[in-house]
Amino acid sequence: MSKISLFGYGKTTKAIAKKIKNAVFFDDNIKKYTQDGEFEIYPSNMFNTSQSILEIPSPGIPPYNSMIKKAKNLVSDYDYFLPNSNATSIWISGTNGKTTTTKMIHHLLKDKGAKMGGNVGTPLAELDLKSPLLILETSSFTLHYTNIAKPNIYILLPVEEDHISWHGSFEEYKKSKLKPLKFLKEGEVCILPEEFKDENTNGYKITYKSSKDIADFLDIDTKKIDSKEPFLLDAVLSLGVSRILFDKVDYEKINSFVLDPHRIEEIRDKNGRVWVNDSKGTNVHATLQAIKRYKDKKIFIILGGDDKGADLTPLFNLLKECDVEISAVGSNKDKIVAFSKKNSLKAIKCKTLKDAIANIDKKHSIDSIALLSPAASSLDEYNSYKQRGDIFKNLIQTLS
Repeated sequence: MSKISLFGYGKTTKAIAKKIKNAVFFDDNIKKYTQDGEFEIYPSNMFNTSQSILEIPSPGIPPYNSMIKKAKNLVSDYDYFLPNSNATSIWISGTNGKTTTTKMIHHLLKDKGAKMGGNVGTPLAELDLKSPLLILETSSFTLHYTNIAKPNIYILLPVEEDHISWHGSFEEYKKSKLKPLKFLKEGEVCILPEEFKDENTNGYKITYKSSKDIADFLDIDTKKIDSKEPFLLDAVLSLGVSRILFDKVDYEKINSFVLDPHRIEEIRDKNGRVWVNDSKGTNVHATLQAIKRYKDKKIFIILGGDDKGADLTPLFNLLKECDVEISAVGSNKDKIVAFSKKNSLKAIKCKTLKDAIANIDKKHSIDSIALLSPAASSLDEYNSYKQRGDIFKNLIQTLS
């Protein structure tokens, strides 16, 4: 009997399987048939197109995976669930800031019955599709596989080089981010960086270079917003959605939003010195934003991790303009030291994050900034950026 095939045994596909009785899993990490409660899991090499009526991948499975290449009826979870919903859907994507923007929009609109999920929080399969509003953080992976579903409002934050190994090139990554534009209908809205102003869409297009552009266009007073960049852009985009849907801008409510830890999170040690936990700065663009915030101060920055082959040139072009000393950690520390030497910047190679903090502790003052913004993934040494950030914060609290 033909069944629905779920590629990858992860959070997204497990949630889908609870809604689909006629489904089986195929996973690269499974070596022989396994049963986990009611779920049947097969090795990926046992996937047979003749026994599959539909294939839904876990978003993280890349297009060069053997199952993807064999699949004949491939759809995303968005394609499977959203066409059956009458909800107004708001999709948020981009390289950095999409989680914050998604949560801010939900914070503003939850009293309107909005539900939040997708790439953050609740998988789409577990959301109430009868909700009036669905606010979905949407990754480039999901967008790559989505060909039927569409948003009513599409928010695109700045797009920088990321996930190149998954997509194959920066151009393919951008194509995925821009894909929703071709599905928008008249009366639907997209807010995009100005570099994409010439992209074709039937939706109403608002483009921006900065927060000010959006604020001016939608009559939002940034002086009434407490957030500083890069979070000011998130706040303005969120208020923009509220303006578009309900013609309402609630400054008091947006100012009550509490930012998640690990993104430009300022901590003071026992001596009153500022240490900044930006462990969520896992790519060059995120770290550039953090550096710009403190550019007028002396910066002691901790860089390093798994940079997935990213080009560090834009990062060091900015660092050359700053009063900065670099502590290099993680699997790419030799690369960071080499870039530092090439750009005549002072850098020290450290065995561990603890060593980097100890090195900075000797020089850091009340007037300088100590910044963990690695411009790289944490997975070479840690379970997640959260674990890396928590260790950083705990080490700061132990300083005398």
